Amino acid sequence: MNWTRPADLRAQLQKLWDRGEILSCLLTDKALFPLRLLIKPPTSAEMADQFTAVRSWIATLRALPHCRVEMRAFKHRLFGTNTIPSAIWIDTLEDALSLIGKQREVDRFTALAAMTGEQQPELLSWMAKKPLRALELADDWHRLLAIAAWLREHPRPGVYLRQVDIPGIHSKFIERHRGVLSEWLDIILPAGAIDFSASGVNQFARRYGFLEKPLCIRFRMLDQAHALLPQIYERDVSLDANSFARLNPRVSRVFITENEINFLAFPDVKNSLILFGAGYGFEMLRQAAWLQHCRIHYWGDIDTHGFAMLDQLRSQFTHVESFLMDRATLLAFEMHWGTETKPTLRNLSRLTPEERALYDDLRDNRLGKHVRLEQERIGFDWVTTALNALA
Repeated sequence: MNWTRPADLRAQLQKLWDRGEILSCLLTDKALFPLRLLIKPPTSAEMADQFTAVRSWIATLRALPHCRVEMRAFKHRLFGTNTIPSAIWIDTLEDALSLIGKQREVDRFTALAAMTGEQQPELLSWMAKKPLRALELADDWHRLLAIAAWLREHPRPGVYLRQVDIPGIHSKFIERHRGVLSEWLDIILPAGAIDFSASGVNQFARRYGFLEKPLCIRFRMLDQAHALLPQIYERDVSLDANSFARLNPRVSRVFITENEINFLAFPDVKNSLILFGAGYGFEMLRQAAWLQHCRIHYWGDIDTHGFAMLDQLRSQFTHVESFLMDRATLLAFEMHWGTETKPTLRNLSRLTPEERALYDDLRDNRLGKHVRLEQERIGFDWVTTALNALA
């Protein structure tokens, strides 16, 4: 038998709860109740063949508390005129909550709404759209409201998150809740207090006017004649992106590598420096206009992601040349091939014909399954020979 049971009726209400509709109606003009629940009754044949079971089913539904059973009459050739449930009505919110056991949650949500209405009434619209999320945040609600109030009073504060001075709230709490705070601040702050070009939790600070931790660029001068501090010929320097952009060390060649040991052990090269790369984070080099006048050589792994990073770097500097990312190098070190766990499959538009041919072979597994050669697997004699060829 697949006739509607009390558990099925509760499931219909639970579905409304899970979609947030029951809580949402507390903050909107939408009236959910009285609510008609659907039922699946016995067929005429089942009523004839299983009349005793049908009577028991009817009694079970009519005995269900907090429900109003709508009956309809039917005539049966054997049993005459009878009535059978055709619909179940939930007349009030209280009845619905009793059936699914959610009164405590509603009480808590109502308290959150009252608190919000007193302190930040504009956020009631957010609560109506995301009531279950509001319940998840209930324990932190008062602190989140305090942060929202502080930013209304201090729009675009120009300080680090660590400097926000709100009793009982630390910067890690703010960082952990950047997602919901972004949604709230977009509602309550004036447009002039929001940098709409910055989006996502990683750009929270810039979007709302906090100071950001400076991005640092790590590099080594490969020619003592260009040392920043000639008397000590420094071997490893880090500068924030703005300072690096103003540096202009007057070198003619720049190497970029993704491996730290390769960065530290890279041989001296006249009129050159080397940068320690940062994966796909090349945007911070954009300010350094002097790089446009240098030959730039990118040395990454010979795998699909290595070529993807080369392709992205060329979106910043179109004249970048690859270094040791060729077929001859890959084949020379076949004994050191590894496996790329999650290769990229997208088309790369900024590769040279030779690079694209090798990328396609790697992407399409023509040389083996997910072949990769990590740059640290290449012997330094090979590196030195390649540098001599460049010179």
